[in-house]
Amino acid sequence: MNILHIDSSILEDDSVTRQISAEVMTGLVEKYPDATVHYRDVVKNEIRHLTGAIAAGFRPMASAPADNDMVQEHQLSEQLVSEFLASDIIVIGAPMYNFSVPSQLKSWLDRLAQAGKTFKYTEKGPVGLSGGRTVIVVSARGGFYVDQPIADMDFQERYLQTFFKFLGITDIHFVRAEGASKGDEIKNREIKNAKSSIHTVIDAIAG
Repeated sequence: MNILHIDSSILEDDSVTRQISAEVMTGLVEKYPDATVHYRDVVKNEIRHLTGAIAAGFRPMASAPADNDMVQEHQLSEQLVSEFLASDIIVIGAPMYNFSVPSQLKSWLDRLAQAGKTFKYTEKGPVGLSGGRTVIVVSARGGFYVDQPIADMDFQERYLQTFFKFLGITDIHFVRAEGASKGDEIKNREIKNAKSSIHTVIDAIAG
C-alpha cells in the first residue's frame, strides 16, 4: 500500500486542511500500518507553473532545446507523475481560494495530466489510465457551497472531481469543512464534523 499526501494551503499552522489531512493520514496509517507514505507540500516546495518549455517535456510541441534548467523541470514532471502512479491512495489537502483551488495545487495537477501515462486520446475521446486508485480530498471553504444559493460558485471540489475522473479515477471521497470564515464557533463545529467523518470515509475505501 502506497499513500501520497499532498498539502496546498498557504496558512501553515492555521490551515484547516492541513490539520484535517493530517488526521486522515493518521487514520489511514492505523488501517494500513505497513503502508509507505510519501508527503509533498506544494507550498513549501513550490512547483513552477506550466510553461511551453516545461510542457514540452511530456507533450509533443515545438520548443527550443532544453537547457539545464528545463532538463531539471522535465525530470521533476517525471518524478511527480511517477509518485502519483505509484500510489494506491492520494490524500489532498485542498482549500478553496477564490472559488477554486490554490494555484500551487493547480501546478501539481498540470504536471499529472500526461497523455500516454495518466490518460490517452482515442477516436472516441480521451480515456483515463489511472483507475484503481482512491483519492481523498480534504476540502475547506470559507462559506457554505454544498447547497444553493452559491453552489454554482464551487469550482474547487467540482474541478477536482472532474480532473481525477478524466484520469480514470472514480473512487473519490471528500472530507469537508465549510464555514471557515463564519466565526470560531461555526468554524470549530465544521472542523469537528469533518474529523468525525474520517473513519467513515476510510471504512468506505477499505472494502
